[in-house]
Amino acid sequence: MSRPIEAVINLANIRDNYTLAKKLAPHSRVMAVVKANAYGHGSTQVATALTEADAFGVACLAEALELREAGIVQPIVLLGGAFDAAELRDVVGNDLQLVIHSSQQLSDFLGSELSKRVSVWLKMDTGMHRLGFSARAFAEARRSLNASGKVKELVLMSHFSCADQCDKKTTESQLALFNKEVAGLEELKSLANSAALISCPDTHCDWVRPGIMLYGANPLSKPALPPGSLRPAIMPMTIPMTIPMTIPMTIPMIKPAMTLRSRLVAINEIAAGESVGYGQQWHAPQAARIGTVAVGYADGYPRHAANGTPVLVAGHRASLVGRVSMDFISVDLTGLPEVATGDEVVLWGDGLPVEEVAAMADTITYQLLAGIQQRVNYRYLDK
Repeated sequence: MSRPIEAVINLANIRDNYTLAKKLAPHSRVMAVVKANAYGHGSTQVATALTEADAFGVACLAEALELREAGIVQPIVLLGGAFDAAELRDVVGNDLQLVIHSSQQLSDFLGSELSKRVSVWLKMDTGMHRLGFSARAFAEARRSLNASGKVKELVLMSHFSCADQCDKKTTESQLALFNKEVAGLEELKSLANSAALISCPDTHCDWVRPGIMLYGANPLSKPALPPGSLRPAIMPMTIPMTIPMTIPMTIPMIKPAMTLRSRLVAINEIAAGESVGYGQQWHAPQAARIGTVAVGYADGYPRHAANGTPVLVAGHRASLVGRVSMDFISVDLTGLPEVATGDEVVLWGDGLPVEEVAAMADTITYQLLAGIQQRVNYRYLDK
């Protein structure tokens, strides 16, 4: 029998979340971002399920080739661009689209002999200061690409640094700069990630690029835990809009797509004052019933999850105690006499929002979902 840890992926929920993105941006094309193994959900399975997707976004050539080898025929955009000129041959040969975000990438592209024209997404740095051309360099790069004879279609794009936050000033500033620089230009345009798609309709443009929302995680930031709290409040399932809206102030619930679950493999009784786990970081305040669950940081469960991080044991809420180890965690089953070895344990997903676990580990949902490791079994549902 294989180790009981598994990630159950609901492909129907991912499709519903994609449909929600289409409804929120009805006049835009939708690029489904499936980089990083579709944020841990399985890129080929997700892309195969999203038959209506207008395009897919990946981080690199290897991810794009994996989709093509799986029979995906929709446009695929390399969001990180080509990492060297040698990759351009595979870009052309596999009918891929390319982000160009630096002078080196531009030089490589313009200097390469290409057997056919390529669709290019030209990236402007509007304030994130990670990738992209400055406004002045962007205009010159656009002219060079249009004059090269190598571009099939040019899309103008940028990326928001703070669209997930309640303070809208940075997003408004980035939007204003982008709109100023592209005003009157005929090319298609793209700005909105998941957070902007939900909260900032002025950013929708011709293409939107949802990622995390497709997988059922809320892309908008939550407030930090108050000092001394044991666990965060669950995020309301209505999402406030931060920029004047043309759609209702609430949206239907985004549907979580992943349930990470395992099983109890042992239960032990310990006396008051005895410790659990490496480093003796937790001591039982009273006689306690401690369960051991087959999941650890080598599976992608967060190493720094705090004491009190919730799990669901046979549907009952219980708390993590002691340090997370490589292969196991311990949970306090005191007060749950009906729970037995072999019972199911939900780490996040069905009945337990991943946002709550992420907050207890002082991390973000992206890291938890994308961090699922190879030895975790996957099971796919389509209902």
